[in-house]
Amino acid sequence: WIQGKSQGDPAKNESYYVQKISDAARRNARLVVLPELFLWDYFPIREDSREFESAIEISSPAVGRFRALARELGIVLVLPIFERRSAGLHHNSCLVIESTGEIAGHYRKVHIPDDPGFSEKYYFAPGDLGFVAVPSSAGSLGLLICWDQWFPEAARLTALKGAQIILYPTAIAWDDHEPESVRSDQLDAWVTLMRSHAIANGVFVMAVNRVGREGHLTFWGNSFLADPFGCVLARDAMDETVTVVDVDFSKLGRAREVWPFLRDRRVDQYSSILKLWDG
Repeated sequence: WIQGKSQGDPAKNESYYVQKISDAARRNARLVVLPELFLWDYFPIREDSREFESAIEISSPAVGRFRALARELGIVLVLPIFERRSAGLHHNSCLVIESTGEIAGHYRKVHIPDDPGFSEKYYFAPGDLGFVAVPSSAGSLGLLICWDQWFPEAARLTALKGAQIILYPTAIAWDDHEPESVRSDQLDAWVTLMRSHAIANGVFVMAVNRVGREGHLTFWGNSFLADPFGCVLARDAMDETVTVVDVDFSKLGRAREVWPFLRDRRVDQYSSILKLWDG
């Protein structure tokens, strides 16, 4: 994965990430995952209608250049984008580009936050493609994005689609308006919840965050990979990194034999989960 820092505009970010992706390929990475909205500053920090002008279509030249890069380097590339679907309709999306350069999968972020400094509901319509597991030459890739991290239902449904690893491109930060005393608790909760998704579903989980300071937000990095037992195999700090980790998918079978949580589900008892409240 690449834990990167925005360079200030899409053109500079494209050059920056092309170099980082090439570095990862030289280190024999087969799968490269980028942070959420990697081509942009984190523009949902405020509401500004001018930002819609920077959205791109899947057929855009920028996506085409990354498709060509994946084909040239022989890698599977997970590409999070600000997708223009049509006039007035935009999504926070993620593409899987196969090593042939073909688009193998497409996910639109389902859970859209609306907090101070994270005004995503202003920009993004909720995803309508459902939860996906994309078959690829690097394994079956579950795609979820940032705020989706906090919802166990999303991880479970993605695992049931057949994902071997759930990928969370992310842009999560500390806000200057919050007390510094809560920072370690927020970070610990973030890591703990995703480790629990790995354990409960018998899958690998990878979260890829950005770093750096943008406005009143400090992106906390800490990108990591957890195995199906919840063990953290690698974790970054708050610097710019290209991290390459070996993944042994045979652990999935071992974890699900030791902890057969999927086997022991009682789907006949879960109808109330379709209600906002049950009480």
